[in-house]
Amino acid sequence: MKKYSIVIILGLLLGMGSDLKAQNGFNIPFSQYGIGTSDLPFNHPNVYRMGGIAYTRFSRNSINPFNPASYAAVEEESFVFDIGVNIQSSILLNDTKSQTDADGNVAYLNVAFPITRWWKMSAGILPYSTVNYESTQTHFDPLTASDVKTVYAGNGGVTQFYWGSGFNIGKRLSLGFNLNYLNGAITRAITYNFQGNDSTYCVNSRRQKDSYVNNLLVDLGLQYRQPLGENYTLHLGATCRLPRSMQINDEALVYTFIGASGAEYLFDTIFPLRGNSNQYTSQLEQPLTVGIGLALERNDRWQVAFDGYYAPYSGLRYEENPAYNIFGNSALRQQTNYRLALGGEWKGDADAASYWRRIGISAGVYYNSRRLALEVDNQSYALNEVGGGLGFSLPMRKGRSVLTLALGYSSFGNIDLLRRDCLTMGISIGSCERWFVKRKYN
Repeated sequence: MKKYSIVIILGLLLGMGSDLKAQNGFNIPFSQYGIGTSDLPFNHPNVYRMGGIAYTRFSRNSINPFNPASYAAVEEESFVFDIGVNIQSSILLNDTKSQTDADGNVAYLNVAFPITRWWKMSAGILPYSTVNYESTQTHFDPLTASDVKTVYAGNGGVTQFYWGSGFNIGKRLSLGFNLNYLNGAITRAITYNFQGNDSTYCVNSRRQKDSYVNNLLVDLGLQYRQPLGENYTLHLGATCRLPRSMQINDEALVYTFIGASGAEYLFDTIFPLRGNSNQYTSQLEQPLTVGIGLALERNDRWQVAFDGYYAPYSGLRYEENPAYNIFGNSALRQQTNYRLALGGEWKGDADAASYWRRIGISAGVYYNSRRLALEVDNQSYALNEVGGGLGFSLPMRKGRSVLTLALGYSSFGNIDLLRRDCLTMGISIGSCERWFVKRKYN
């Protein structure tokens, strides 16, 4: 029956994919570029509670999808169910005004279980990217002698489904892989509304494009543990995402209309021309990305850790088919992206009689260089991000399950252009149950 339960839970994970959207209620102007903005791995409570440390992390009662080699730590007779949620408060500000938003969402939903003594498997869902923005500009058009209000709007996002395996190679080395399926839909539109009353020469228009993502990416991972005497262990973690050129399906429509929003009357279709299709393919490029981590641990009580990450550019690069170019040239510029994280953790004493001494405490900071690079009004902006986190790990059920409370802060962007300050509170529950023990007595 336990084996059938695993199949049922995996089916539920896939079925929930349509509801676990990689979006929230925030107005995120930066998400208008590419396939949206991604907060991974810093939207994961078990990552930002330690300032972004991910590559050396492994546990028997929680799941680390950012290094698939960590799945090998799952115990032979256990089934791990791991879920996390976030509540966020965000402030958008520049040198003249600010805007505050708040929202909550599911951070992840993962499971892991053993196949054999040396082979462990995991599957789950993560929000990959978010598109959610709306902004308005008004300018005077001398040709029509009236004001024109331009509305930029977009919504949607991409969800990452993964299936992976971790393998124990001896007592010190673990290897692993993830197959990541990206799925999502993104809608973007630019609407031009003429404020004058003359509809003979001034007709409202809209450019709209829908993009559909259905692509596969591959991650590889390694973890190695080297004892240093009787009290210390040095942990090494490494991951890479393999490069891949992919296609993305686009549908576009450019048309003029008469009337206000909600009561529009189609006037004329500009694109596509009659008899032509409005569907075409564009390119998505995934570069080779590399992450490496080092951690020094003492007797499973405390550790200090360092993570580094490098990519030729941040995230997936979207290049629209040049034969169409519905929205014109993008302000996005690709630049080398790297991030550094430093964190520490007191793991608590699992054998202590006092519950308070079994509680773990963690903290850390990170720096993300050139997360986004833009060229606006002939001026280049390299938008960096800094942040940190604090967390508490509360053991449950004699230490086999754990409740984690996390608090994270990040500041992304430039006050001269736009900056986003975000405070995130997260809760994750890692449930580790013995599902595969054969009873000796009925």
